[in-house]
Amino acid sequence: MPIRDTVLTFCILVLVPFAVAHPWIGIMLWTWISVMNPHRLSWGFAFYFPFAQIVAIAVLLGLLLSRDEKKFPFNPITVTLIALIMWMCVTTVFAVYPDLVWDQFFKVMKIQVMLLVTLAVLHTRRHIDILVWVLVISVGYFGTKGGLFTLIKGGGQRVWGPPGGFFGENNALAVATLMVIPLMVYLRRQAHNAWLSSALLAATILCGFSALGSQSRGGLIAAGAMVLFLWLHSRKRVLYAVPFVVLSALALAFMPETWWHRMETMETYEEDRSAMGRINAWSMAFNLANDRFLGAGFYTFTQELFDKYSPNPADGARAAHSIYFQMLGEHGWIGLCLFITFWLLGWIGAGTLQREARKQGSTAWAFDLGSMVKVSMVAYLVGGAFLSLAYFDVPYLLVVLVVLATRAVRQQKFEAMPSTRRAAESAPTERAPAS
Repeated sequence: MPIRDTVLTFCILVLVPFAVAHPWIGIMLWTWISVMNPHRLSWGFAFYFPFAQIVAIAVLLGLLLSRDEKKFPFNPITVTLIALIMWMCVTTVFAVYPDLVWDQFFKVMKIQVMLLVTLAVLHTRRHIDILVWVLVISVGYFGTKGGLFTLIKGGGQRVWGPPGGFFGENNALAVATLMVIPLMVYLRRQAHNAWLSSALLAATILCGFSALGSQSRGGLIAAGAMVLFLWLHSRKRVLYAVPFVVLSALALAFMPETWWHRMETMETYEEDRSAMGRINAWSMAFNLANDRFLGAGFYTFTQELFDKYSPNPADGARAAHSIYFQMLGEHGWIGLCLFITFWLLGWIGAGTLQREARKQGSTAWAFDLGSMVKVSMVAYLVGGAFLSLAYFDVPYLLVVLVVLATRAVRQQKFEAMPSTRRAAESAPTERAPAS
């Protein structure tokens, strides 16, 4: 019996009772399994073992049995998320291929339901920071390893992600890695240990090299957008301009000639079969959504639909390679509008969190989190324009972090009020008697 399988299975199953007693622990365990897929790094019986389902059942039991606080935050962000989930249920019922959509439907719904549970059972700053650590470790492990691989191989070989997950492909790995780099920066700002701070800095640099080593053109665009956003929103833009340029130039100078040849194809996309195939798929999704109000459902990008809706059917069917056109083709214009609205509200929510939190004092952590979540969202919303990652749970969890942190900051401010004012604000408002 493989030792790695045995150790992994033992560790997860030991934590299952704790997931029932305290659902927030189960959420952390679920997130780790869902994002990192650690069982896919084994070679024996654990490879196909349903760890995620077992943990999810434990969490749902905990919702019923645990005495921990459970309070779902209803606000424009969460209401939009619920509306998007409900709309995806409708488009699934009326899908073009009703017998083929259910596998993907249940996969997406499991993620979405657990996101809603996350919003209900996580409350404190401690919960938030642990969730950030789980995301950083789950993705950062592959980013750090990919960065070392890039340095050892001189950037000459492409970095790939883990098998069986959302970011197994090189392009998806680049965007996923870029998304956790700002979270590493957040954790480093909160770190009080010099060794931990240095380790996070090293991991951040290696993840940057991993994104380059993936040889992803979309990842390069996303990285450029991230750096530009950070620079534009820095109070010391002139001071930071030189380090940004120098560090970027050094990193790019390290990459070999083969890497540069691949990146240069962005300038001649008309001659690149991959790029033209994506444009053909985007056109197909656009035409399909104009013809079908509900879209085609989760099983959309087939040769039959390409023959009917794409401008160049002979190019063959392929995935959307864009979160926006993926939503458009699968769930129509309403689905796309709900999808964009969710991210827009998440962005506004991060800005609200920055305004409500202070740069100094007890809520400075939330200000840092809000600013870094924005940077992560830039990576997803730009890089995702070239990837089929519409249902990837990490970016959704970024918005969840914003909602949780906003609630935590408001609760912290409420508890800091004088007792008389706190009692007045928590008391129900009395209505004036009718005349």
